[in-house]
Amino acid sequence: PRFLPASKVNGGNIQNSLLSDGCIVQGARLKDCMLGIRSIVGEGTDLEEVVMMGGDYYESEDSISQAAKQGRPRIGIGANTQIRHAIIDKNARIGKHCRISPDDKPQEMDHALYHIRDGIVIIPKNAVVPDGTVI
Repeated sequence: PRFLPASKVNGGNIQNSLLSDGCIVQGARLKDCMLGIRSIVGEGTDLEEVVMMGGDYYESEDSISQAAKQGRPRIGIGANTQIRHAIIDKNARIGKHCRISPDDKPQEMDHALYHIRDGIVIIPKNAVVPDGTVI
């Protein structure tokens, strides 16, 4: 058994979506999404047709501040990020003000930060997507 707390939703709009145990959603819009355990979604984020695997652990405040000093976002999705048609693997760190979508890209593609398969953007396990990145 996991013994995780219930998911916490602080405002937002959730349609046709599933949240697993321990998720924290801060005023986000989720449409046709599935969030795995310990998924963290920042304020003003817009997710559509996204599968997010979540995290293996919660980060401590100390770990979050150390990551910020190194220019890395915390585990989860930062504020004001837009993601469409994507799969986000475990422990991925997606920064603030990012835009991720397969629009205007080939059906199959490999990049250092992501992969595209069958028109779906895949963010690999433990990936770091810096603030302001457009994919």
